[in-house]
Amino acid sequence: MQKSAKISNKPPINALIVAVPETAGSALYGMVDVLLAAGNIWQTLVRSEAQDKLFQVRIISPEKAIFCCGNGIPVNPECSIADAPDANIVILPELWLGPDEGLEGRYPELMEWIRHMYKQGSTLYSACSGSIMLAESGLLDGCQATSHWSYKDLFRTHYPKVHFCPEPNLVFADTAGRIVTAGGTTSWHDLAIHIISRHASTGEALRIAKAYLLKWHGEGQLPYTSLVRSAPHADSVVRNCEQWLKENYKQTNAITQVVEQAKIPERTLKRRFKAATGATLIETIQNLRIEEAKTLLETGQMPVDDISVAVSYEDVSFFRRLFKRLTGLTPSQYRRMFKPISGLNK
Repeated sequence: MQKSAKISNKPPINALIVAVPETAGSALYGMVDVLLAAGNIWQTLVRSEAQDKLFQVRIISPEKAIFCCGNGIPVNPECSIADAPDANIVILPELWLGPDEGLEGRYPELMEWIRHMYKQGSTLYSACSGSIMLAESGLLDGCQATSHWSYKDLFRTHYPKVHFCPEPNLVFADTAGRIVTAGGTTSWHDLAIHIISRHASTGEALRIAKAYLLKWHGEGQLPYTSLVRSAPHADSVVRNCEQWLKENYKQTNAITQVVEQAKIPERTLKRRFKAATGATLIETIQNLRIEEAKTLLETGQMPVDDISVAVSYEDVSFFRRLFKRLTGLTPSQYRRMFKPISGLNK
């Protein structure tokens, strides 16, 4: 069979993808596969003319030696940071890190290399918890950034100079767009689409999205975010208040009652509660109520007005506005979005 002639194209974009033992293999190899497929997989599927390779992708690690990353997945780096070639872009994929686990003191040579690549003109991209590596490098100080929503407290504790934004799927740290962070676990899909669109073409990004069934998460992370999370702290009074609120958040006078439970002045409790948890008393109560409303929307057919009353909001208009602010969706939109998931159990 005669091969299709290739379309003349500019030289490929050089991309380096950083891998360390904490790296998630799915994000690492998924990004490698998708970028290398740009320019040819869609063309192969529809039997059209092939293009030249759009991206030259290499896996880089502190040392050029085979190792295993998250879940024992083997990684064979093509180069080390000592012999790294010049690159247009550097990608930091997801890391397997706990919600309280920073990177302080780890990989100092790698951090220096990341800073060097940025100074040399490379554009830096991170997916999910890969932004923790960027934060550790110091390049995010004073900048906005995102990551998986569950790392909000980690950034607040370990990297307070970073303005953490848990809502968007992509955040630009600078006006030139040379540092871009992506949100939750599969945000590398959004990041891959963005990289291909920006460095190759929008048309090719759309073709890749169609070929791989990649979805652009324009709704951001809010619909997927758990509003109720425990922040580690040493304030026993606040911990007791948190437990009481979890059991009594539907009470109409919950703040007055929790102050009575605490047996300290209201202003003192509010100050200590915010310092320990990162949220105010009223925010905590609202989060608990809206999380309950989300469960009711996911698991049943109760009308929205009845759900509002069930979670202690007699003013249905206020409930709808609050729900939209905390989840990014209206109650009806949220139900439609997550109904297929609950339907799997039927």
